[in-house]
Amino acid sequence: MKLGYTILYVPDVAKSLAFFGKAFGLKTRFLHDSGTYGELETGATTLSFAAHELGDANFQGGHVHASDSHQPLGMEIALVTENLAAAHAAAIAAGATELAAPSTKPWGQVVSYLRTPDGCLVELCTPIVA
Repeated sequence: MKLGYTILYVPDVAKSLAFFGKAFGLKTRFLHDSGTYGELETGATTLSFAAHELGDANFQGGHVHASDSHQPLGMEIALVTENLAAAHAAAIAAGATELAAPSTKPWGQVVSYLRTPDGCLVELCTPIVA
């Protein structure tokens, strides 16, 4: 078993793909003609977006929309970068909301937390040095 992809349910797939491109430099790999599903180029594990309508259809009773939640959901996407300060600033300039400014953890890793315009929680972090 291996992790193949992560899907975030969002109000507007194309806008989420565009935000992640502008904020983090991630290129769109695929956007379905319907506009309800798309993927980013993120390496071995794909980061995908699907429209809330697909999530609502997949789960009887619907799902929690991160975009409508006052607080961030209890899950995050972590993006690893060598230049955290620049990545953090670029994300804010692209429309992210800062939840926690960059800080150094006791194990030496620098970490910050942002919320994307579609409500997703993103951790930016430097690589962990073993």
